[in-house]
Amino acid sequence: MTAQGLTWDHPRGYDALAEAARRADVGRAEPLISWDKQPLEGFESAPIADLCARYDLVVLDHPHIGEAVAEGCLRSLEDLFSAAQIAEWEAQTVGPALGSYRWAGRHWALPLDVATQVMARRADKIAEPPGDWDSVEDIAASQPVALSLGGPHAFLTLISMAAGQEHVVGGDDMLPDDVALACLARLRRLAAKAPRGTETLNPIGLLDAMGNGDGIALIPLIFGYVTYARPGHTKHALAFSDAIRWAGGKGGVLGGTGIAFSARATPAPDLVEHIAWLMRPETQTAFIPDNGGQPSARPAWQSDAVNAAWAGFYRDTLQTAEHALLRPRFDGFPTFTNAAAEDLRAALASGADEMTILKALRDRWRAARTKARGDLDDDRT
Repeated sequence: MTAQGLTWDHPRGYDALAEAARRADVGRAEPLISWDKQPLEGFESAPIADLCARYDLVVLDHPHIGEAVAEGCLRSLEDLFSAAQIAEWEAQTVGPALGSYRWAGRHWALPLDVATQVMARRADKIAEPPGDWDSVEDIAASQPVALSLGGPHAFLTLISMAAGQEHVVGGDDMLPDDVALACLARLRRLAAKAPRGTETLNPIGLLDAMGNGDGIALIPLIFGYVTYARPGHTKHALAFSDAIRWAGGKGGVLGGTGIAFSARATPAPDLVEHIAWLMRPETQTAFIPDNGGQPSARPAWQSDAVNAAWAGFYRDTLQTAEHALLRPRFDGFPTFTNAAAEDLRAALASGADEMTILKALRDRWRAARTKARGDLDDDRT
């Protein structure tokens, strides 16, 4: 019986999975997997239980795990793979990627793909990446600097800025007053100078605009997409580098996606083996990047051949990935993030003062935590 899978509608999310499925089907009487795709925003808004009711395999990101476990709609990896196999994947995976899918003592997805918020720039306009936020503001005085504020990204940018200063979002207050207010003030100053219209673009839209026009020279925090580093993908190749952080701080917010088995799935051994094959170091180092994917295995990020093919993207952002900020995963966090980001965009546009913005965000944060089923996920170290 063919397994039904759902992934996101982007070459990075679909092409490698589709090609792997095509190869797996050679000599089979019926397809092993049929992959559907939907826009990335669909995963940010659709209830995970609805998706799992319709699909055997679902590509998701780690903030959905608390909700998914509360709904009982996933099968744990421990039901399908040995402890030794899971430990091997943990050891080979960049940063906290596999751990991001651990909840209530079990793992719920395999990290096929890793991304983090990193820095993107036009190297022909800015030769070297700025090393601190004051330097970013200095550049913004003479060059167009955009912020990633569309969708949930306004809130993610805020918490990344704080995490780089060693303050991880969590607890009843969300962030300390002094840290949050300073980050909000800097966001306001940068947003006031950012190119008009960029505040609503998602990362793909921003990188497209940056690579195909001259309206953006720098984006200090944006989810990295390796395809934009390769000459020829857009008019101008983009240079990516590590996010700004103190020595003990966290990197940008962890992104990427994992493959989860839904509770409805009764996977045959060949399907389980196929998913395990996607995680092998040799698959991650050759097949995944060769087919437009963004691997999760450290050997791929360190590979000379992979970096040569992708203009050094992985090596230049590896330290951010290794120290990436794990988002809260409590039940309801994705819904909170979307609403908080919308509030933050509106507040920046209206000129509300920082304390008013912070109070509104905290009120929404506390309300979301009150409604959450299960752990509030304050210990994510």
